Amino acid sequence: MELLLSLAIGWLVACGVYLLLRARTFPVVMGLTLITYAVNLFLFASGGITDAGAPVASTDGPWTDPLPQALVLTAIVIGFAMTAYIVILSLRALGDLGDDHVDGDRLPPEDQP
Repeated sequence: MELLLSLAIGWLVACGVYLLLRARTFPVVMGLTLITYAVNLFLFASGGITDAGAPVASTDGPWTDPLPQALVLTAIVIGFAMTAYIVILSLRALGDLGDDHVDGDRLPPEDQP
């Protein structure tokens, strides 16, 4: 199971990096989202994959460490805020520049619509 999870994390990171290298804003946003998902899976897997009970410390059995679960919840909130900020930033750039390329080059004044 750990091998499958590590392959999934690696695949998400590879696809995310590939999308980050594109010249348009939408693939860049999708690449950041995929890398965020990979980080969330990595944080969740850092707690270990077990069939233990609930994440509550009890004296009568095994228990799961709640720290990775709390870290994943925090990372989900941070990832959502980062994605919302990047989308608003790209919409602002689209409105100001008239194009959604991420290289930042403006069109010459005679070529602007």
